[in-house]
Amino acid sequence: MSANTAAAIGLLGWCRQGFEPELAAEYQSKAAELGVAGYAKAQRDSGYVEFLCEDAAALSRQLGTNSLIFARQSIAMLASLPNLPREDRITPILDVLRGMDLNGFGSVAVEYSDADSGREFAGLARSLGNALRAALRKHGFMSGKDRPHLPCLHLLLTGAESGILGVSDFSQRPAFPMGIPRLRMNAQAPSRSALKLEEALLTLLTEAEREKWLRDGMRACDLGAAPGGWTWVLMRHGLLVTAIDNGPLREQLLENGRVEHLRADGFRWSPKFPLEWMVCDMVEQPARVAQRMGEWFANDWCRRSIFNLKLPMKKRYAEVEHCLQRFTEAAGMPLDIRVKQLYHDREEITVYAGLISRKDR
Repeated sequence: MSANTAAAIGLLGWCRQGFEPELAAEYQSKAAELGVAGYAKAQRDSGYVEFLCEDAAALSRQLGTNSLIFARQSIAMLASLPNLPREDRITPILDVLRGMDLNGFGSVAVEYSDADSGREFAGLARSLGNALRAALRKHGFMSGKDRPHLPCLHLLLTGAESGILGVSDFSQRPAFPMGIPRLRMNAQAPSRSALKLEEALLTLLTEAEREKWLRDGMRACDLGAAPGGWTWVLMRHGLLVTAIDNGPLREQLLENGRVEHLRADGFRWSPKFPLEWMVCDMVEQPARVAQRMGEWFANDWCRRSIFNLKLPMKKRYAEVEHCLQRFTEAAGMPLDIRVKQLYHDREEITVYAGLISRKDR
């Protein structure tokens, strides 16, 4: 345990605006499973959640960003800073840091929430970040250059004169700053849903897994494919795709011979032989989708899958737990399951599931 995280008083998590109750419920549930008592502080539409608890350092190590569904970024919380005067925001921060047993930091990130109330501080975050970095170096909290492998000091701006201090270890940080990938929409993509699958492949798989599992000539299917956003992504990775949908696909997808379009019901169609991949982004009741996805694994129709579950307006965390349980029960076998609400998701979550090789069991 580093001295930096030992000073933690809780966890601080960024989330999609409007999903603060879901992240709060997830923190509460996961902490209870680990035997850690605490309580969440969440304000609707703020884009972040605080979870205050006693054994925060240990909980932070076990509940990193990747292990949480609704957290884009989750770090150890050091202190709340309700008074950061405009004329001097740096001194109160340094005063708090001097009162802690700290080893120093390798980098600093001044951030804001991805919410209407947070994005207005983007400019302030950039300017304050430069000033804070210089002050930390001057007062011995950082070396002369950034060292990303060392702990990072975070300041979440919650207002023009308030913020929250936190710290993260290198292994706990998301692949993208604040968990937000800056992906550009390709003009050739049939729909914006292509960004969801692109982000899922970048976020839920490692680079080594992408190289191993997305090879030229592998076979996949896309259930509910029209107009073809997810089919297009798979095709660009070199896969041979069977697109299942009664609706039309963009004609350009059928030009190079890598895509076969079958007009069929995604809930009824099944392949004649096992496929490497099955993906699904159908607009349907999440429990029904989860059940069908589990049946694909139970029947040995695919080795791995990425699918979305559209969430209801209320009790969304409870619905997620219900759907994941239904999925695993329908599959009837141990699976490697990774779940995330991605930046390009809206009222939904994205699930990766894959067979576990014998050497991993």
